[in-house]
Amino acid sequence: MENMVKNICEAHQKEYGEIPKTVISTPGRIHIMGEHSCWFFRDKTLSLALNMNVYVALSPREDNSLKFFFVQLNERRKSDISNIKQKKEDRWANSLKAIIQAYLAMGFKLGGMNFTIYTETPPSAGFGINSAVKVGCALAIKKAFRLNCPDARLLQVLEMAARSFLKVDNLMADNFVALYSEPGSFILTDYSKQSYENIPFDFGGYKILLTDANVPRQKIWDEETVREMQNALLLGDLKDRKRGVLGGWVYNTNPTAMNEELSVVSEDMRRKLLYIIYEHGCILDAVDGIKKGKFTKFARAVNRSHTLLRENYNVSCPEIDWIIKRVGELEPNLQDIREPVTCGRIVGKGFGRCVYAFVRNGDVETYKKNLSGYARIFGFEPVTFEVKSAKGAHSVRVN
Repeated sequence: MENMVKNICEAHQKEYGEIPKTVISTPGRIHIMGEHSCWFFRDKTLSLALNMNVYVALSPREDNSLKFFFVQLNERRKSDISNIKQKKEDRWANSLKAIIQAYLAMGFKLGGMNFTIYTETPPSAGFGINSAVKVGCALAIKKAFRLNCPDARLLQVLEMAARSFLKVDNLMADNFVALYSEPGSFILTDYSKQSYENIPFDFGGYKILLTDANVPRQKIWDEETVREMQNALLLGDLKDRKRGVLGGWVYNTNPTAMNEELSVVSEDMRRKLLYIIYEHGCILDAVDGIKKGKFTKFARAVNRSHTLLRENYNVSCPEIDWIIKRVGELEPNLQDIREPVTCGRIVGKGFGRCVYAFVRNGDVETYKKNLSGYARIFGFEPVTFEVKSAKGAHSVRVN
């Protein structure tokens, strides 16, 4: 991290002739499960902040100009605080401009600013990099201008920036992970309570690996079709309150009850809604496994979640499934995997993203070796790298 801070400070000084007043480090992230429409049904998302950090450096200006510099892209953008406009060609800079617009719309007084963005993970890779840019920008402005902006208002700034200016969804889980994650912990977002919980884990002897399948990113169906009020009402009727259960409720998974409730939708929609129902159970099982230190229970939930995504929600592809099969081959007894020692799942939006895997230390090289046939079969070269859990957004010292 020290090298990153040094690099962004040097880049900022070279670009603007001054050291930044503040630098904010914000982690990347993956959603372990519960990211697909669970927010719409007021459910839960289990996530993990990663050490794929984004650094946002800021120094105030004496005029009203806004200047933005992205080191790795070697791109520069500019605007004026009195006339901020979203431009399609500005892409990454629009996220920063939206945060500034949101602060101004909420009555905060700001001046001109110089920004520098530094990250070794490009926004196009996913992994929450765009969210990290927005959160880092919001905190850098708050610190540099000493704004009286408690967390509740900061979350409102992020909400307004996303929905009012960028015209995109503002997912609570994305903000909670970026802001509040603790190292060595998963973070659980409960949309029904608008709350989060850090859940420490100790999976000693395991590495967390990300494998980018490097297949073209595309959608095979519009996920918005699931997000209809009729579907929310149908699933709401299947919710049963239950004491002693995380969140206080479970879905009624009695086949007769589910078939009767979901008989009014098409077969395709029925399968997708069944995924939402069963994914809830996967999250409960995964969290229970984490809290009790039972990796096998956590692993079963992860593996089942991927199967549900492939078979019910129609989110996967042959390349991803081939990689997942290589993860499964690390099991010492393939004839009986009721107590798995490894697990993996597709991660990222849409079709053809990445796989995360929890792999025993001694199996890492075997896993990488098993991927050697991927390029020959599919024509793409996979990239695998190790990641670690990370701390939420925080200020780093500027020397």
